[in-house]
Amino acid sequence: MRLFNQWLRWFSLGRRLRHDQNKLENRRPADDLPAASQLTVPRHLAVIMDGNGRWARQRGLPRQAGHRAGAEKLQDLCRMCGQRGIEFLTVYAFSTENWSRPEHEVHTLMELFVEFFTRYDPELAREGIRVRFSGDLAGLPANIREIIERAELDSAGRDRMQLIIAINYGGRRELVHACRRLAEQVASGGLPVEAIDESSIQQALYLPDIPDPDLIIRPSGEQRLSNFLLWQSAYSELWFANVLWPDFSEQDLDAALQAYQQRERRFGGVTEK
Repeated sequence: MRLFNQWLRWFSLGRRLRHDQNKLENRRPADDLPAASQLTVPRHLAVIMDGNGRWARQRGLPRQAGHRAGAEKLQDLCRMCGQRGIEFLTVYAFSTENWSRPEHEVHTLMELFVEFFTRYDPELAREGIRVRFSGDLAGLPANIREIIERAELDSAGRDRMQLIIAINYGGRRELVHACRRLAEQVASGGLPVEAIDESSIQQALYLPDIPDPDLIIRPSGEQRLSNFLLWQSAYSELWFANVLWPDFSEQDLDAALQAYQQRERRFGGVTEK
């Protein structure tokens, strides 16, 4: 109970600090951005939620407070994406490399995962958001797997938007998983080696029915994919921002969507003028 009360104090303090920070930031004026209804939105948006720890450190808070603020921001993002007609939202929540972090931080992240669905699932239901998961789910603790199974089952009938949470996810591990599945099919005689192509690899991924992301957003100032959706991002547009994830705003999202609208996607071809 003492730890929970500490988290509540960190959470409340973090919200106040974030509010003050947003008022002070020199962001692009809202008048310079088109109305959300005028934007050509990506069908599938993916987000690398980065910068929670730095956000907390800048405010003299524990890293756990940053992760809690980041979880709250995810709920905000779901609402914003649903309002803009985005069909698929994939978020990088916990990578296969994150297990190397301090044990107490990993424990906090897992607890926040449970709390997120306890606290926000009613709102996700009101928004019509179906929840799915991508990653090496078998490697997660049993209580987390139970939450995943229940969340997917309870949300299966929602059809406004799909939220895909990448947890215990790594792009390289996903490709290893796909190769093993294909090797098993070849060994059983169900798939000739010469029949393996891009389509068969796609079908062996964690969620083969999800379209490739049109736009990948990474806040925090870092400019790399960090082992996220390596196969699926071949022709994704990338947008990087210096804002830390807990401070990511509706205005930042619309700036990314405006930049996406101005990109010319050729998928390796040329555009005739």
